[in-house]
Amino acid sequence: MRKLISTIVMFMFALLMIYPFLWMISTSFKQPFEVFQYPFQWISDHPTLKYHENVWTGPASFIKYYLNSLKISTISTIGAVFFAAVAAYGFSRIEFKGRDTLFLIYLVAMMVPNQIIFVPKFILFNAIGIYNTHLALILPGIFTVLGVFMLRQFFIAVPKDISESAMLDGAGHMRIFLRIMLPMAKPSLATLAIIDFSWHWNDFENALIFLLDEKLYTVSLGLQNFVLENSVDYNGMMAAATAGMLPMIIVFLIGQKFIVEGLASSAVKG
Repeated sequence: MRKLISTIVMFMFALLMIYPFLWMISTSFKQPFEVFQYPFQWISDHPTLKYHENVWTGPASFIKYYLNSLKISTISTIGAVFFAAVAAYGFSRIEFKGRDTLFLIYLVAMMVPNQIIFVPKFILFNAIGIYNTHLALILPGIFTVLGVFMLRQFFIAVPKDISESAMLDGAGHMRIFLRIMLPMAKPSLATLAIIDFSWHWNDFENALIFLLDEKLYTVSLGLQNFVLENSVDYNGMMAAATAGMLPMIIVFLIGQKFIVEGLASSAVKG
């Protein structure tokens, strides 16, 4: 009975969380006069694809925004996963003086709000000539403190006997890292990739500050422009929001099992 009640309560919370999302999708297929119709209808009597077509083929097509976001998110995610794995292996398997202290200082960066370093980043990017380019988003994005922490926790949980046996067989750190540790860390790597890709795809502040040319805009900036240009077009705005969320839904459906498994394995040791 306790389990049944808990399940019902969690189901009600799930419905509460998913309700705005379902309303958004439903509104994107409706006619304007049906948006605030009472009583509310989930399925329109006059469904239309006009607003979805306008998102992709209209004057402000989302195709270029999608390509820009895919470029930034994909490159940043690949770089972040690689560098985080290398750093995590070093912090967990290579003994050197001050390792734990250095890692503690490294973790302090997680406590620094991103907004505080906008001005230094602006000055730096402008000085080296990457302001108003995608590199201004990609280069900082390939380093992630959270990713290093997650993967380090996983590598620590792996018995040292495995790597020590490999060293006795003549394997160096590079071979142990590539041939043993990385294959074992696939769930954690997939989890980090999904989380990092989602963060870069939805990143709005950095894109707003470091991108000026409209041709460089990401999906998040494209959504903002669409809303500003269509302040009363609720159907169009919901269609644009649906298009912007579609990749995240696909990524989550593909990798949801890796998220649970990876987070569980990363929390084995603290």
